[in-house]
Amino acid sequence: MEANCLGCRLALQMEKVHVIYEDNYVSCILDHNPFNEGYALIIPKAHFLEVEDFDQDTAAAVMNASRLISRAIRTAYSPDGITICQNGGIFSELSHYHMHIVPRY
Repeated sequence: MEANCLGCRLALQMEKVHVIYEDNYVSCILDHNPFNEGYALIIPKAHFLEVEDFDQDTAAAVMNASRLISRAIRTAYSPDGITICQNGGIFSELSHYHMHIVPRY
């Protein structure tokens, strides 16, 4: 954990979050200011800045969580589609890797 990292604090539930799924490697939470209802974030519990930094277990956990969360969103909200994205480098507002799962209409 990086002491001043908001992503670490969110993933380790040191901040107030609504967890919808977690395992040993990731926490999946609802976005605090969603574009659409059901918008979720997948955040590794270990501190990573970029996807290429992942170890194999974290990479597998992020992809597995994206599949599970996408299925849950489709079941719960019947969106027209789902956008899955990750913003790296200077575009990462958490300075910690996180994946967005966004229901779209």
